[in-house]
Amino acid sequence: MSQFIYVALDSRGKETRGSLNVGSQSEAIRRIKELGQFTTRVGSVRVAERSKPASKPASAVSGGGAGRRFTVSLPLFQGGVKPKILTAFTRQLATLVDAGMPLLRGLKILAEEETNPRLRAVTEDIMDSIEGGGSLSESMARHPRVFNKLYVNMVKAGELGGVLEVVLVRLSEFLEKAQRIKGKVISGMFYPVAVLVVAAAILSLLMIYVVPKFQDIFADLRNGRPMPAFTVAVLQISQTIRDHLLGVVGCIAIALFLPILDLINNGI
Repeated sequence: MSQFIYVALDSRGKETRGSLNVGSQSEAIRRIKELGQFTTRVGSVRVAERSKPASKPASAVSGGGAGRRFTVSLPLFQGGVKPKILTAFTRQLATLVDAGMPLLRGLKILAEEETNPRLRAVTEDIMDSIEGGGSLSESMARHPRVFNKLYVNMVKAGELGGVLEVVLVRLSEFLEKAQRIKGKVISGMFYPVAVLVVAAAILSLLMIYVVPKFQDIFADLRNGRPMPAFTVAVLQISQTIRDHLLGVVGCIAIALFLPILDLINNGI
């Protein structure tokens, strides 16, 4: 059993505060709802942990103790979490909460087992925020690059309705379906991208090696007469590509592979 401090509104809109000794945050919200009140904030208070003496900073930094590891974060290089990892995290959290495990205990287990350093740090920050009195949705909203607005709002709706475990299950199912659809899209894109790559390679080969050879042939055949405008334009394009070969190849590579790299970076 844990003690939860809550802030709620009664039927007249008057704010009330109190505490409950229940097993989980979802149960606390359910109890408040049974009292006819609208929950605005629920937070856990760990009296036993707060009464413990603080650990020495030196041991935490050295990594020899059981405290959290000392990390240096660079916000410029911090990105989001891949959808596959977030989907697995949501499914695991939904399973733990649905089994009746307290929310903080479930988050702690997931943080200890998480192999992704970014998601582990975010989970630990969410735990600290909840222990400080914040709700799960408010804590997740502090990390918009990991949890988007849809994710946060659904969690908030689950908290207010006392059905957090149901919402987490629905979220995990939604993310899994989105992953399957995105995988099908990538599979469908493979053939046209391969065709574009082959076509670009053949066109580059023609412009760099084949077309210049025709320039001398055309000059001999025309006997000094001007060539058609279209032929001149093709020869000029070929000459430009040869003069700026590296730049042209780089632009083609970026145009073809940047969308693919972006999808791969997002977990496909």
